[in-house]
Order: sequence, then structure tokens, then C-alpha cells
Amino acid sequence: MGISLQPCKVTMPADGTGCTTVIEFLIKRFPRVDAQVWRERVKTGKVHWDDGSLVAEASAYAPQQRVFYYREVDDEPEIPFREEIVYRDDEILVVCKPHFLPVNPIGRYVQQSLINRLAVSTGITTLAPLHRIDRETAGLVMLSVNPNTRSLYHQLFLGDGRITKTYRALARVTADNRPQAGQRWRIENRMVEGEPWFRMTTAAGEINARSEIHCLEVYQHRALFELRPLTGKTHQLRLHMSDLGFPLVNDRLYPTLQPEAPDNFAEPLQLLAYKLEFIDPVSELQRSFVSPRTLIL
Repeated sequence: MGISLQPCKVTMPADGTGCTTVIEFLIKRFPRVDAQVWRERVKTGKVHWDDGSLVAEASAYAPQQRVFYYREVDDEPEIPFREEIVYRDDEILVVCKPHFLPVNPIGRYVQQSLINRLAVSTGITTLAPLHRIDRETAGLVMLSVNPNTRSLYHQLFLGDGRITKTYRALARVTADNRPQAGQRWRIENRMVEGEPWFRMTTAAGEINARSEIHCLEVYQHRALFELRPLTGKTHQLRLHMSDLGFPLVNDRLYPTLQPEAPDNFAEPLQLLAYKLEFIDPVSELQRSFVSPRTLIL
């Protein structure tokens, strides 16, 4: 059984959702987890409050309070690729993660997550990711080491231009829709949850997703792009590229949802978080980190 080394957290809504105890809330909030599993987690000290004190079976529902718990999964798949530390100091850790590895425990993955692997390899128990990156995407992830300065680094990712995130992507091209090297696009639209819920789609309304796209090189059936997300919506780059008619190589969600299947490690999504550039809010130094990974041409 895989057991998370880092806690997950959930905030209890203000309306109470009809629950009188914490256990009732957890059972209702996570219906896929058997009720007895939650009772056993509480009994064995695997559910606690923000200050570390344990949640008891009779603990009352507390609106707006956070509850922490440790995820467990049976038969956890192993991701046979390793992460690489790019930079480390007392404040941050920059890591290049492989394809298929989630940053946080999610779904079937607990110990096989970046945050848990790093806790084991570095011995740092205070690590916290500062931004999101899809499980299928490889590349740079920045994590906070020092909780006392964490909020300063979180502010870099508020979408106001304090950090520049650059991606590289390989996309499929056809004779009927073939870009030119040097061609540029700026995509601005509204993204919302689609059907099923984990796929995003565009809709009318206020713009909430912006990307800059630059074609670098064109090959026979593929083209290499440089992508800069100006906002941070889920699957933003994947959807924007698909809507342009250049779906990413080995993308199983866009433009068409593929049937659920085990990971094919020989065909990773060709999307790479390539570069991070920002002024360090603590040292005030200019930082620039580049991924040592490459895409498969």
C-alpha cells in the first residue's frame, strides 16, 4: 500500500453541507473512499487540524477550518523515470520532473509523486509546490523550502507578469494546416470545465486564458513551438494548441478524448516546462532556470 508522506488538505465550507462532525463531512466530500476507511484513518491518527492536533471521531464540523489527511492507495503503479534537481538553496528547490509523475499525490499515485519522492531523497519535510504542472507534462517545477518566505514566492505566480514561464511543445501538422517557422499567435479566450469535467473547453464570456505561441521549426509531420502562458488555467496550452489546429503529439485529451488505458511510457505527451525566469523576492537576484530535458523530435 502506498501512503503519502505529505498531508492533503480540504477546507470545510461555511454552509456546513448538513454535516455535524468532521467524519461526516469527509465521507460526503469523498464518496469514492469507503466510510470505514475514513473512520480507520481518524482512529489511527491520520487526520488532523492545521495545528497538528488530531481529529477525533466526535470532532464537530468547523466551518472554514482546514483538515489534513494522508492518502492511501493499493497497488500503486511505479513511474520508472527520475526527477533531477536543477537548483537548491534555503528558500526554494527547482526540479525537472519526468513525464507521467504527478507533483502531488493524486488518484492512484501517492509515493509515486514528486513531493513524496523529494521528501525521501532530500529529507526536507517542509517542501510545497508553488505552481501546477500536469502529470503528463515534463519539466521545471519550483517548490518552497522555507515556510516563512513561501508567500513571497507564491506571489510570483499570481499572473501579473512577475515570472515568465516558457514551454516547448511538439505538435502534429498537416499539409492543409502547416505553420511557418517564425509565425506567432496570441490566444485570448474563456476556458471552462467541459464534458467530462477533467477536459477544458472554450465558452463565451470574460477572457480568463491568454497564451503567446511561437513556431520555431517545421518538420514533415511535426512542428516545434515555444509557448508562454500568461495565465494559468488547467490544460491551457494543450487546448490553445488544439484549437489552432496543432494538437500536441501524444495528447490523449485534446482534440479528442482517447479511451482510458495504462500509461504508455514510450509515448509521452510532448510538452515540456522549459524555462523559469524571475527576480528572486528574497535575494533580489535575477533567476533563470532551464530544463535539462528535451522533447522527442
